[in-house]
Amino acid sequence: MEPLDLSVLPHGGLVLVDTAPIVYVLEAHPRLAPRFQPLFDLQAAGDLLFAVTTTTIAEVLTGPLAAGEEALAKRYRAVMESWQVVNLTADLAESAARFRAALKLKLPDAIQVASAIAVNADALVTHDRDFSRVKALMILT
Repeated sequence: MEPLDLSVLPHGGLVLVDTAPIVYVLEAHPRLAPRFQPLFDLQAAGDLLFAVTTTTIAEVLTGPLAAGEEALAKRYRAVMESWQVVNLTADLAESAARFRAALKLKLPDAIQVASAIAVNADALVTHDRDFSRVKALMILT
């Protein structure tokens, strides 16, 4: 699988990262991590900023917690908290509901879109094809 085309992102840009790319890279998925690793390398080098939703934090932590891996969950949380965390407020929930209604998105996906727009992200990075109807934001899959 080819890496993402990151040439469309501005230097120092803000990217909201959906759950799947984070899980793939943290868990070194043999086929999918290479697609997203260059994005994480740019962030580590200071060339990009990351944002993450509280929904994504919950989703990412579920795997380690279900496996009884408290220390791993704590490490994952620390990584994600080093990025900009977008909290789910009532205004954000309403915006997500509007995207969900208009674009027929799943609720977690609508939260990602609303959050990315709320923080003026340059792009949303995901591995989910359900974002194809989103036109208000650059989606990298």
